[in-house]
Amino acid sequence: MKTATFPSLRVEPELREAAEQVLEEGESLSGFIEASVRESIERRRTRAEFMARGLASREAAQRSGVYFASEAVHAELGQMLAKARAKAKAPKAAKRARG
Repeated sequence: MKTATFPSLRVEPELREAAEQVLEEGESLSGFIEASVRESIERRRTRAEFMARGLASREAAQRSGVYFASEAVHAELGQMLAKARAKAKAPKAAKRARG
């Protein structure tokens, strides 16, 4: 597979220095930039998908006339979060008990 390049990027010296300061051992500046671009692409795709789901949900609610109060949604999400936290703690507690 052939590779492609990004255009040269001129930045302030302070930005380059900041990037170099956070490089992990063995990581190149080019590798850091590539990883950053990949993460930004994924974040933007995820945000676009989230927005699309939200708009579709709004349209479905408008068509059906069925809406849910924010308090009820928050309460249900709170219960789900509490269950997930309890489930995550259970293996840790069991591991400590085995010692």
